[in-house]
Amino acid sequence: MSSNTNYDIIVIGAGHAGVEAALATARMGRRTLILTLSLDNIAMMPCNPSIGGPGKSHLVREIDALGGEMGIAADRASIQRRLLNTGKGPAVHALRMQADKFLYQRIMKETLENTENLDVRQLLVTELLSEEHAGEKRVTGIVCETGERLTARAVILATGTYLRGRIILGETIYDSGPNGQRPAMSLSDSLRAVGLKLMRFKTGTPARIDRRSIDFAKTSMQEGDPAAPAFSFLTNEMPAEQTPCWLTYTNEETHAVIRANLHRAPMANGVIEGIGPRYCPSVETKIARFPDKERHQLFLEPEGLHTNEMYVQGMSTSLPTDVQEAFLTTIPGLEHARVMRPGYAIEYDCLDPLQLEATLAVKGIAGLYSAGQSNGTSGYEEAAAQGLIAGINAARSIGGEEPLVLRRSDGYIGVLIDDLVTKGTEEPYRMMTSRAEYRLVLRQDNADLRLTPRGRAVGLVTDERWARFTAKRGAIDAALRLLRERRLSPSAETEALLADAGISPLRVPMSLFALLSREGDYRVLAALFDLPALADDVREEVEITARYDGYIRKQEEQIARMERLESRRIPAEFDYAAVTSLRLEAVEKLAAVRPRSIGQASRISGVSPADISVLLVYLERARRTS
Repeated sequence: MSSNTNYDIIVIGAGHAGVEAALATARMGRRTLILTLSLDNIAMMPCNPSIGGPGKSHLVREIDALGGEMGIAADRASIQRRLLNTGKGPAVHALRMQADKFLYQRIMKETLENTENLDVRQLLVTELLSEEHAGEKRVTGIVCETGERLTARAVILATGTYLRGRIILGETIYDSGPNGQRPAMSLSDSLRAVGLKLMRFKTGTPARIDRRSIDFAKTSMQEGDPAAPAFSFLTNEMPAEQTPCWLTYTNEETHAVIRANLHRAPMANGVIEGIGPRYCPSVETKIARFPDKERHQLFLEPEGLHTNEMYVQGMSTSLPTDVQEAFLTTIPGLEHARVMRPGYAIEYDCLDPLQLEATLAVKGIAGLYSAGQSNGTSGYEEAAAQGLIAGINAARSIGGEEPLVLRRSDGYIGVLIDDLVTKGTEEPYRMMTSRAEYRLVLRQDNADLRLTPRGRAVGLVTDERWARFTAKRGAIDAALRLLRERRLSPSAETEALLADAGISPLRVPMSLFALLSREGDYRVLAALFDLPALADDVREEVEITARYDGYIRKQEEQIARMERLESRRIPAEFDYAAVTSLRLEAVEKLAAVRPRSIGQASRISGVSPADISVLLVYLERARRTS
């Protein structure tokens, strides 16, 4: 067999999931092929031209901490950045970057093409090849539209919204991927043939309008934040100049136009079959669902530095083009807006994620993995996070190594994957900070402290990244040790010193760590007590650790209790039907998900605390008997 048809790993799709998966497997030494329908659209941003936001920025930081690429590319392609939720605690601080989407694509394409062990090809996959031996089904490769048969020891599905993709624009309906790309019309049948259950989801995008037709004087300018950090822990400096966005609103006239044309909305007349995202609804859904709301916020965002296309964030729609043009011109600043690309909805097939292990391996088909929107998620960040984990585990599986499974207490990536494989999803899944029960210890600022050692262990963290990380971690540890060791007594001299700095009196002896937890600013204490200066990222960690010390310790105790449940393993072939005290619904749900632990079983919808108690008793009895 010729060397260019036989691979360790084949990645189907070169969107955000596929890119991270292929880079991970190639960097881990596996001979990898990534396939795309268009080499010109690698890592395309078919929807909003931004990366990050609440919950999502945590994913990007974690991808970066593990050795992934999204944060690095986002920093290089950034044209504006803002730190959101700064009026709240650090657990929900979120970085959001506007990107030059065309530059982002170019960066990722160059990165793929210049990575060792990685081939990049433009091919349409029509069939998944598998074989069954001794009762085990295993993936063996793929068949392409050209008739080529390519073999692999593992295949990663990263098909995005392309499986039987269908564009819906009012009464205009046609088979297509996003942005006019080719759809993959045959692969769904092949996936069903190997036993996979597929769902039908929908997403959408707003119109792009000509920048020259906007009256910015009637909108509010949204400047970038020069103090906002980078995504990547490796980025040394971000561009000083940032491009603004603009804020405007819909109004009653806008809503009247939409209401008058709801009968032409595909979501209302039954044309759209797929289930759309609840947390990012179309504008017609907003108007129908919230009839009393007087206005809806819209952001006008540049698609890049070298284009006049502006993205109307908040105005996703599948209404006919003439209706889109009519309601856009009712909005302040857009009275003369010229539509360059109309908004549209896209329907597509995706896997039911309950068919996946926590490794993102497909149950019952060895060597097959799935990542991204093909698992029922929405968003670039959710896709990239899954792609990285699927790539790592496919590569480790080939080498006979233990998989990387991130727990809910390890990171937002762990929350994302656990939610998908344990609870499933009935709509495109979107990450939010509210989904993470341990969010105080899963902050975006400490992603490297949590995950870079894990990335190093699997071989994705470079020597440069590791050196930076160990230096930072050492500086944090040294600063905290010094603060805990240095103690103050409420003497007249000390009290006078504190009073001059505007700090409340001690009243009782305490460490500098306790004083910092009360006052919050390390720089003030450093000036008073001759402490060493700290780099900004080190100081941030020290201050957060001190300020939230009690809350963090309480959350760590909660994590320890949950980990005791996670450590109670359930045998892979456990017969739930044999546990006569379990309710029928619990038996069905447990048998479908096949949880790896009591902890995971407790999170399955339809499994009650009483069911968990029964399981614990049964497992303990079985353990004693054996």
